[in-house]
Amino acid sequence: METFDITVIGSGPGGYVAAIRTAQLGYKTEIRLATIGDYFKEVIPKDYLPNLAIFLLIENRESVGFSSVSEGNLEMLFIHNEYRGKGYGKSLFQFMDETKGIIKVDVNEQNYQAIGFYEKLGFRKVGRSEKDGSGKDYPIIHMLR
Repeated sequence: METFDITVIGSGPGGYVAAIRTAQLGYKTEIRLATIGDYFKEVIPKDYLPNLAIFLLIENRESVGFSSVSEGNLEMLFIHNEYRGKGYGKSLFQFMDETKGIIKVDVNEQNYQAIGFYEKLGFRKVGRSEKDGSGKDYPIIHMLR
């Protein structure tokens, strides 16, 4: 069985862009296309699936993280705890920014690590909401760059 440095699992044409970019960066890359509804139903709440293209970053057959951007808004960027602090978050962010364009992000107010991460990437706080996008009592910090 052939091994790869990175496996890109994309929904639709974005998967091809991800595979091409990682190959350009010198990684031995494979691409697997899957329908979001089948592959990610355990990862992302069902109400988000029909609306988002989600990119999964896998290295050495291990899931490192995943991300999605919609209309310039970074909807999600998650890196597994074991891979934090090693540049994966920044690399995944840069890839998503280059391919999708990111101008804004909403962050849970209690997530100081994420707020600091986005500030280092050039975002600034521009507002606050008492509730998250689902109407739950989780204050959100709105950030732009």
